[in-house]
Amino acid sequence: MSFKKVVVAGGGVLGSQIAFQAAYCGFDVTIWLRSQGSIGRTQPKLDNLKKTYEEAIESMAAGTGPWCAGIADSDAPLDKNACLARVQTAYEGLRLELDMAAAVADADLVIESMAEDPKAKIEFYQKMAPLLPAKTVIATNSSTLLPSQFAKHTGRPDKYLSLHFANSIWKNNTAEVMGQAQTTPAVFDQLVEFANQIRMIALPVRREKNGYLLNSMLVPFLLSGLDLWASGVSDPKSIDIAWTHGTGAPKGPFQIIDTVGLATALNIVNQYQSVPGLLSPLLKKMMMPYNFKTMSKLLQDMLDKGEKFYE
Repeated sequence: MSFKKVVVAGGGVLGSQIAFQAAYCGFDVTIWLRSQGSIGRTQPKLDNLKKTYEEAIESMAAGTGPWCAGIADSDAPLDKNACLARVQTAYEGLRLELDMAAAVADADLVIESMAEDPKAKIEFYQKMAPLLPAKTVIATNSSTLLPSQFAKHTGRPDKYLSLHFANSIWKNNTAEVMGQAQTTPAVFDQLVEFANQIRMIALPVRREKNGYLLNSMLVPFLLSGLDLWASGVSDPKSIDIAWTHGTGAPKGPFQIIDTVGLATALNIVNQYQSVPGLLSPLLKKMMMPYNFKTMSKLLQDMLDKGEKFYE
């Protein structure tokens, strides 16, 4: 069965991107949000995504910007007007919904894209479980948490797995698909098909792994940058320059943290601070010198003050 109606739970940085990309590719998309305040935070993200897609299409057509594979194939002439029309249709068709029952009433796929807070995720799954049609598949976009940690709370562990995206998915178009012990092969294949249908490169992850492929490499990198800052070795700007100028990478650790959000960074730090069960003995030993408590306090202080590393 191919998916038609998609619900994205959460309108944060990636939640809004996933919803917009799926809508751009012709899916019927609803974003479920917790509160009126969440709508106020999500709608500007969608407004900005519309503008971003339009600007990307214009630059692709003019040959002045990078090719975005999430928007169009590079091996065929770009139909600028058709792409712009799809952006407008996606923007107008996206629905924001506060009523969970109404949001998931006929959902084929629910993609949970909430903060890395296990308690909040469990509460969400338990509340949603009795509202879902029997057909609905649930995927989590969790960056670091294993789907097996939550499978029993979904009410349908055979139809529950992970689907993780990179940021800026219209150009960084990868989607990591990772099941857990009870995920049926047919559901895994369905999600791979869906990832391809929304113009992602589907990357199967055959064993459960915290961080999947991308974040298994990214998280230690971010922690290393944070540790240099928390230990007083250097300042965020200098640390970022050391990385970007030394490697040619577009962003350093603190620029990446500003993109994904301080709350996500804080949740990751707190997870690695309570290492039992999360890390192998060797990696745990390697991580022990990190100033996790200092990182956590500094990030929490910034979060409380509404600050970012770069204004």
